[in-house]
Amino acid sequence: MKDNVILEVKNVEKFFYGNKKLFQKDRPVVKAVNDVSFTINEGETFGIVGESGCGKSTLGRTVIRLLNPTSGQVLYKGTDLATLSGEEMRKLRQEIQIIFQDPYASLNPRMTVRELIQAPLDVYSHESEAEKLAKVKNIMAKVGLREEYMSKYPHEFSGGQRQRIVIARALILEPKFIFCDEPVSALDVSVRAQVLNLMKDLQKEFNLTYMFISHDLSVVRFLCDRIGVMYLGRMVEIADRQELYDNPMHPYTKALLSAIPVPDVDVKHEPMLLEGDIPSPYNPPKGCLFHTRCKFAMECCKTEVPQMRQIGENHCVACHLYDDVK
Repeated sequence: MKDNVILEVKNVEKFFYGNKKLFQKDRPVVKAVNDVSFTINEGETFGIVGESGCGKSTLGRTVIRLLNPTSGQVLYKGTDLATLSGEEMRKLRQEIQIIFQDPYASLNPRMTVRELIQAPLDVYSHESEAEKLAKVKNIMAKVGLREEYMSKYPHEFSGGQRQRIVIARALILEPKFIFCDEPVSALDVSVRAQVLNLMKDLQKEFNLTYMFISHDLSVVRFLCDRIGVMYLGRMVEIADRQELYDNPMHPYTKALLSAIPVPDVDVKHEPMLLEGDIPSPYNPPKGCLFHTRCKFAMECCKTEVPQMRQIGENHCVACHLYDDVK
């Protein structure tokens, strides 16, 4: 592992098994995450994009061990999270936090703002109540929440304010790594910009590392340093932000980027439309999972699974179109 790599994901898989029906030989299986590998450097934001159902959130929850991987390794600062006991993992939770997609669903409606933000301190800290209160006031100020909000309940706030409460709760233990599961998708556009700017400012102040899940490519472009593109449980392309948007290589990435609306009416923009429907995860196609919707598909795409290969200094792609590129 390189010195600045905080998280390394090696060939991680997460499968879900269904019930075997009459006359079926094997139990049906959904390969939600299938042989995914990447690294995240300390202090950066690594984004993961793809259509709904591609396995983004499942990958994130497997990485932070809310779900146990079927196979593969997740190394956090060189330690394989899968080998840790429940107590060891509980201690490590102080460094690894999560911001959920729906702030209202992730907040207990019967707890006040102070109780919600202070809850992690009650679990992990042995400080006095006065010291905990001081920390709560400090982190509330950092995320833009007024002190008088401490006695209020989640239903009394807007969506943006609730997400600030969730962010404050995630930061109260001073973590190093935060998994963000589409944290702004439920917010209005104007509020979304405020929360994204807040997350950027907090990252600089606390030297945070983000793993950021989103289906909004404009949000990813604004916030992320490197981006991974997923399709049906597999990573198909990884590149620096600017490189990915300037020079997308995988046909699926090109289609996603072409779907971004162009605000200038004078610019001619023809989206690259995908053919067919997304295959069933219970019965995915053989070979390249994308070949049934790809207009560049070749015969080898129908039988051979493309492997991730390095194309350029900070660009990797899994596509047979680049098999001859050295």
